[in-house]
Amino acid sequence: MMRRFGTTRGAGPMLGIVLLILTGSSLADEPRLEQGRDIVKRFATELQSALRATMAEGGPTAAVGVCKEQAPTIASRLSRETGAKVARTSLKPRNPRNAPEPWQREILRGFEQQAAAGATMPLEYFEQADGDTRYLRAIGTQAVCLTCHGEKIADEVREAIAADYPFDRARGYSVGDIRGAFSITWHDSVQ
Repeated sequence: MMRRFGTTRGAGPMLGIVLLILTGSSLADEPRLEQGRDIVKRFATELQSALRATMAEGGPTAAVGVCKEQAPTIASRLSRETGAKVARTSLKPRNPRNAPEPWQREILRGFEQQAAAGATMPLEYFEQADGDTRYLRAIGTQAVCLTCHGEKIADEVREAIAADYPFDRARGYSVGDIRGAFSITWHDSVQ
């Protein structure tokens, strides 16, 4: 059995994301979908809090270290707590370890197409297939993100990024662009 869905809340056609439900049950009845949303909310809230606090104390240069040190720690802890693989991914990753798997790449491209067509956030993807359950939620670029991910990055911030991420590709974004996604995967899940 395979079940997929993508949401666009207010947009037109799915543009690259398959909307397919092959059973009669409602997605509202999917505990993994709600669990995925909860995990993403926890991850995003914790990371944003750490970034805000660090930026208030040490500015954007100090915040680079939050993403380097704390984001993987949060993902690892949430993975242990939930039994899922919790991560972030992007078509233009700052850290090569966050490069998308082929299935994620396809969904991220679809998210970009949806955003370009005027879809509103959140953009989500949920799939159950072959014993795996996958959930992606797009990360939209906000104004504050441009400090480290925009077209114009201050020299000291650019130097800090280069020191920690010599293969950085996560630049050149504008407000509203899809910067990546939170990814939650359960292997051989039982519900």
